[in-house]
Order: sequence, then C-alpha cells, then structure tokens
Amino acid sequence: MPKVMPSWTTQDCPQGSSQDFNQDSNLVQAVQLDSGLTLIHQQVTATPVTVVDVWVHAGVCAEPHSWPGSAHFLEHMIFKGTPTLAPGMFDWMIEGQGGVTNAVTSHDHAHYFMITAATDLAQTLPYLADLLLNAAIPITEFEAERQVILAEIAQMQANPDWQVYHALLRGIYGAHPYGRPVLGSPEQVQQRSASELRLFHQMYYQPNNMTLVVVGDVSRDRAIDLASKHFQALHRGSCFPSLRPRPIKTPLAESARSHCMLRLPGIEQARLMMAWLGPSLDELEDGYGLDVLATLLTGGRRARLVQELCDQRQWIYSIDSSFTAQHQGGIFTISAWLPAPNMAAVKGVINETIAELQSTLIQEEDLQRCQRLLCHDFIFSTETPSQLAGIYGYYGVCNQLHRALTYATVIQKMTPADVQRLAQQYLTPRRCTLATLEPDEAASGLWV
Repeated sequence: MPKVMPSWTTQDCPQGSSQDFNQDSNLVQAVQLDSGLTLIHQQVTATPVTVVDVWVHAGVCAEPHSWPGSAHFLEHMIFKGTPTLAPGMFDWMIEGQGGVTNAVTSHDHAHYFMITAATDLAQTLPYLADLLLNAAIPITEFEAERQVILAEIAQMQANPDWQVYHALLRGIYGAHPYGRPVLGSPEQVQQRSASELRLFHQMYYQPNNMTLVVVGDVSRDRAIDLASKHFQALHRGSCFPSLRPRPIKTPLAESARSHCMLRLPGIEQARLMMAWLGPSLDELEDGYGLDVLATLLTGGRRARLVQELCDQRQWIYSIDSSFTAQHQGGIFTISAWLPAPNMAAVKGVINETIAELQSTLIQEEDLQRCQRLLCHDFIFSTETPSQLAGIYGYYGVCNQLHRALTYATVIQKMTPADVQRLAQQYLTPRRCTLATLEPDEAASGLWV
C-alpha cells in the first residue's frame, strides 16, 4: 500500500519526514508508492492542465569517473524510444495534443517534464513512464544524437560567458564533479558508447531513485493510481556496483589558490567573475540569507554595487550576483561586464563593499527593501502549475519538501545581524576564486 508521509502545515513545521502542507487551501502531499517511487501531488482546479515533472538522482555526480558526459547524453537518449515506442513518437503524441515536453540535466539531478491537458494525463503518463524506465538507446539513434550533442557543446564553448563561468567552477570546485561541465567535452562525448549508457540507465533509472511530481486538475487518488500502474518496480538483476562513482576524496575548495585569466579575440567587453563556496542543502537557510546579500549588492537601482559602479563611477556596463544551491556545496557569484582597463579598480570596490558589510550592520530599511524584492519574486514564481511543480520537485528530491513554500517566511525573519554573520562566514577574501576574461589578439588562458 502507498505510504502517506505525516502531515503538517506551514505554521507548524517540525523537523523530520513530515511532508504535507497547504497552499491556497489545496494539500501538497508526498506519498511513497510500493515501487519506491516518491509521488508529490497537488490538485489545482483553477486551470485545466496538469504538469508532470520526474526528477532522477542521475546528474553529473552520479557518473562513473571514467564516463564523463554520460548523464547528459542519456537525457538525450531517453527520448529515442523503447522496445514498444518508436523514436520521436512521444514528442509527436504530446505536441500533437498541444502539450509541451522537455528535460534538463544538472550536476545533482536529471529531470523530465511535460504539460498536457488534465483530461489527457491517463493517455500521456504511460508513455513518459515507458521512456524513463525502458529506454532502448538504439545504436543508430545514438550515433546521430552524438553529433547533436557535439554541436551543442561547440555552441556553448563559443559563448565567452560560458567559458569564464566554467573556468570559475574549475577553480572553486577542483576535482569535484561540480567543477565539470554538464555536457562533457567533445573528446569525452566521442568516447561514450551506447552500452555504457544502457548500464548507466539500468543503475539509476529505477522508481526508487525517482520523484514524480503531479500538479494540476487531477485528484490525489487518480495520481496515485496512474503512478502505481505505470511506474512499477523493475527487476534487472545486479545493480552493477562497479558503476557506482567512487567518493570524491578531494574536499570542496575552502580557499582560493587560483585566478584564471582568459584572453579571447573578438570580444568587446571584459568579464570579471568572483565566487565563494556557499552552504550545502543541509544549511539551506544560510543559502536564503545569501539571496539577501546578493540583492543588497546588485538587486535593483538602489543596490550598493549598482549605485557605486554603474551610476556614480560608470566603471561597468552591468553587474549581477546570485547564490546557486547544490547538494554538496552551493556557489555565490558576482559577475561584472566592463571595459578591461577598469578591472582592478572594480575588483577593489567590490572587496571594499563586502568588507563594509562584514564590519557594519546594514540599515533596517535596506534589509526591508531586499526582503520585499525577494518575497515578491517568490510570489511571482509560484503562480502556475509548472512553476509549482518545479519547486516541489527540486525541494522534494532534496528531502526538503517542507521548505518549498516557506522561503518568504525565512526571508522575512532575517535581521541585519544575520546578514553580517553570513558576509563574515562566507564572503571572506581567502575563500574567493577569480576568473577574468579580456580581449586579446590570440586566445590563451593562464592560472596563477
């Protein structure tokens, strides 16, 4: 029988496995099915659509060290059919009924989603389940898709912002999988084989390694019935333990020992990127606090770095900062687009601004501005079933479903002392990694 996890509300949220709460009077509930699949459901009757989002613990971090690029390559091959479903038929059926489908691979997960009319769910969900559980990975489709991925990599590598960002990731994460591009390199993709992907699929694409999110005009009992029927446990023999990635012994970088300086011909703007290792998902409230810091620095015309560097000194074209949460360690970044001669001066102002945040409490009105912007952004990000499904899936697969709709509550409780503590704890100079990109006649790269 399905196991319904204990209930709670956003007003009374104990720590632990509690997984139910109310949002707009509709219950959000996580249920563990007999197959091991976790189902997260919310019925939304205001719109006649249903969003299905399946999250799999099969991102870059799951790749065997000798198989880089496997997770993303497999994401492409999932859509290439099964023993009973021809390549392209799934897309044709979904899009032919006005639906939408796509997939994304990250360092921690791969997830697959579709949006269909609620009345079509019983016809479309079986096909998605068939693709995920029974992907055939035919060799002819494999070779054709290899060329698609190589073209995708070439397109990304031609983007200067992609180049400097991935140089930054290599600098801050080192040998950890977070330092590798999700797509892999052209050489790595050329080395992959269909048999490797079949084994990788057999290892990780099991119901007990998946979280299925269903949000829309479908009842909980109907969602459980369909999920139980079509996401059944598979018996594929051994778990191929030799495929399991060895634990990464190199710890995540605690301090900066590198500065990557890139030079590329033909670019008009230099780039300055600064990064600090942030909290893991076990310390998610600190991550929310880093959102406040990012907003304080670059969020809106009244943000400190925007006023200082854009409006007053006019040293940069634009600037942005953000915190990206990940299972084993997030990353806080500041990115500036600027004329190359201003690089050192801009870096100095950024460091001075951060030092001031570490030594002096911010004004209450500055904090309230950041809280207001972040809470409004969060409200706007939970308006549609597809937005809700993405939030529930992300937090659910991280075993943090109870945090899915408490973001604004945590943000509103932040104090100036909290902001100062986080700046002191995470944004210290010794933890900063740099990557810069400047125009040059010949491409080159140097680590110092």
